Amino acid sequence: MTAQDQTVSGTPDEVLREAKLQLQRGQLQAAISTLQHFLVEQAQHREGLYYLAVCYRQNANNTAAAEVLARLISAHPRYGRAYQENGHNLAAMQEADAATTAFEKAVALNPALLGSWRALQGRYQYIGATQKAEEAENHVRWLSGMPPQLQTVSSLLYEDKLYVAEQICRQYLQQEPHHKEAMRLLAEIGNKLQILDDAEFLLESCIEFYPDYHRARLDYVQVLHKRQKFDKALDQARQLHHSEPLNLLYEVTLAAEQQAVGNFDEALFIYDEVLSKHGNLPKVFSARGHALKTVGRTDDAIASYQSAYRSQPDYGDAYWSLANLKTYRFSDTEIQQMSSREADPDTSPNDRIHLCFALGKALEDREAYEDSFGYYERGNSLKRLESGYKPEFVEAELEEQKKLFDVNFFEQRKSFGADSSAPIFVVGLPRAGSTLLEQILASHSQVDGTMELANIIGTANRLNGRKRNQENSPYPGILAGMDAEQLTKLGENYIEDTRQHRQQGLFFVDKMPNNFRHIPLIQLILPNARIIDARRHPMACCFSGFKQLFAEGQEFTYGLEEVGRYYRAYVDVMAHWQDVLPGRILRVQHEDVVADLETQVRRILDYCELPFEQTCIDFHETKRAVRTPSSEQVRQPIYQSATEQWTHFAEFLGPLEQALGPALKHYRD
Repeated sequence: MTAQDQTVSGTPDEVLREAKLQLQRGQLQAAISTLQHFLVEQAQHREGLYYLAVCYRQNANNTAAAEVLARLISAHPRYGRAYQENGHNLAAMQEADAATTAFEKAVALNPALLGSWRALQGRYQYIGATQKAEEAENHVRWLSGMPPQLQTVSSLLYEDKLYVAEQICRQYLQQEPHHKEAMRLLAEIGNKLQILDDAEFLLESCIEFYPDYHRARLDYVQVLHKRQKFDKALDQARQLHHSEPLNLLYEVTLAAEQQAVGNFDEALFIYDEVLSKHGNLPKVFSARGHALKTVGRTDDAIASYQSAYRSQPDYGDAYWSLANLKTYRFSDTEIQQMSSREADPDTSPNDRIHLCFALGKALEDREAYEDSFGYYERGNSLKRLESGYKPEFVEAELEEQKKLFDVNFFEQRKSFGADSSAPIFVVGLPRAGSTLLEQILASHSQVDGTMELANIIGTANRLNGRKRNQENSPYPGILAGMDAEQLTKLGENYIEDTRQHRQQGLFFVDKMPNNFRHIPLIQLILPNARIIDARRHPMACCFSGFKQLFAEGQEFTYGLEEVGRYYRAYVDVMAHWQDVLPGRILRVQHEDVVADLETQVRRILDYCELPFEQTCIDFHETKRAVRTPSSEQVRQPIYQSATEQWTHFAEFLGPLEQALGPALKHYRD
């Protein structure tokens, strides 16, 4: 038997390891055979397809390599190495322009690909694109000056191989404990893993050691922003801007942090200054539009979003931002332009996703429901490819909670936790009416509206360590081993850390929907907090989530089966809490609020032990910044038309109905 006739058995990792060894030894035919057999069972395996393409190219079979790369890019459109390999293959076929485009796509997805930057540097110099050549040269210099281990870590970060990246980075830091880029990269890994307190500590330490290391300070601003420590982030952004007043990135960062603390006039001033100095920048127009939308200047926001797509006709975020106003109606010309750009193979995957969701909304408004659903489905499919969401993880987590936390568990710990009764948690699924409930409550003189606070989820992530979405995770089981002092401290920390988002109210609303997954944690650390379950008809709620392109998170919404299973698990676990903690959680059905607003408002205020105020009925007149997709809707009186919008798509929603199962009929039980 010859080498090329042999097949390799074992786990996928073992087979790939052997194929890579064969490739390194120059045994190209053997590697090709190994990978071909492997891909029979793992047809869309990312690394399997990638290494097969490399083997074909190195074996001078460029046509076969191109076919494999087309499969790879179709299955994994955000994999930077696929485009880099495509660039090498096209260069070997002497298709210089197409190779340049491929390398540009590669570095847009993974800026740590040194090979692509080197290829681009040479190409730009050849065609006389001086500014682009200088940019490529800077990247080559930056990456070449980095230790090889950290080059690898940087690239792995963009490939979402976080565990391997973390191990390499930690090993390097054992040798060089204060290496500034290693500290920054480890913080970036923590950021991606949602271990934000670790990331914050690392970056704070890094800039203490290296105060002029602006790259780390910029990351520090972003982590502080993510932790919703907006005042602190603003201070760091000011320092960055002071260090380089003409740096465009630092100017925009300062504007974003002014916006985050509510200084909208200052933010808008900076955006206008930037645009006057630098011309038409689509991202700045879009950010400016977001600020205008948040403060209710809808017409000005629309004009800013339109300026964004005029400056870059395939800029998907601009079109989606218009669609996300929920009240905007696209013209025939805009729809034609969106359709053309979405179909253009040169449109980036991220822009294509945004265009799909915007087209779905535009055509839904035209009552072209079949075409509308086609775009919604396409956009969701593209998002699903990049998210890697697995429903079974959430389902297993909630099942474990039902087993761990029963009546006796809470009875034994009824004296645990902080005394504060200030928080009012509004939980549930996104698009279930939580923003409306927050606006009603925030219209009361004793209640502060805040935003979707990340504190509870951040606490859960800290308790979970680095086992997020893995088997044998310590959370939520770790709660059983915590004593009264530890849990009380967590509650007190929550009250202190959220103080920056509040004004003078006795109470405040935390409307992070996904906090329903952390009811035991809330009960143990804040036993006097109110919890309101914002619930909506399953078909309406799930399909509304399916139509929504979220800024981050909510990966379960990008598939009808996925969102249906999530809703079913949510209804199931909330029924458990009603049994275990009777009377503790107030369920508010969105359809009931729409049908009889005053009755439900009085019911909510009674539960929160608040006196009735007419302003809660007139919630749409309350002036406050609203940062969720429902911002325009809660500035209008209640209307009923939205409750049945899903019925226009009923013929396409069979997978959702099946996934919901009994929850479809028993969601009110």
